[in-house]
Amino acid sequence: MWEAVKLIPEKDEWKKALEQRHGKELQERFSSATVAVCGLGGLGSNIAIALARAGVGKLILLDFDKVDVSNLHRQQYKAEQVGEFKTDALASNLKEIAPYIDIEAHTVRINEDNANGLLSDVDIICEAFDNAEAKAMLVNTVLETMPKKYLVAASGMAGLGSANSIKTRRITDRFYLCGDEVSDVKSEMSLVSARVMLCAAHQAHKVLQILANEF
Repeated sequence: MWEAVKLIPEKDEWKKALEQRHGKELQERFSSATVAVCGLGGLGSNIAIALARAGVGKLILLDFDKVDVSNLHRQQYKAEQVGEFKTDALASNLKEIAPYIDIEAHTVRINEDNANGLLSDVDIICEAFDNAEAKAMLVNTVLETMPKKYLVAASGMAGLGSANSIKTRRITDRFYLCGDEVSDVKSEMSLVSARVMLCAAHQAHKVLQILANEF
């Protein structure tokens, strides 16, 4: 029996479809951008997929962890990917969605010592950690040592609180914070997929607004 051959759109067809949706000038801004996603859990995996679908040209993916069965309820991985490094699994999923995207994956724990080297060539940095200390480390490192980079971070997305409480706030000219800024997994009923995705969507949308010069 013959197996069906799966065909993907040609690159020119892919580009034309995005330009029809976003306009040629805006799509050029998206396509020429490099965005780093630091942490590939519930926030980061959803951010990356949204940006890939929008046609962002290059994503730098950073995480040291492997996919666990407990991740599947809110993170963009498949059951068959349990045990794989998140960098490898997400890169594979993104290529299925956006085959012409440029992906640079680093299976590493980002810290004060390696952050500058890993993030030196990016336009926008997305903080997507689920650990308060890691969040503070990255935010402080970027603000202190990379002040010209745009930073989009998250704080507060746990529980079943109102979807409308997830917001984006401009902290400085180049620093944005998404979330309700209150909820915490220690006091709420852990993380729920829909609310985590809402916060990730805020972060991805802010990235696209920045690239479009819509501040």
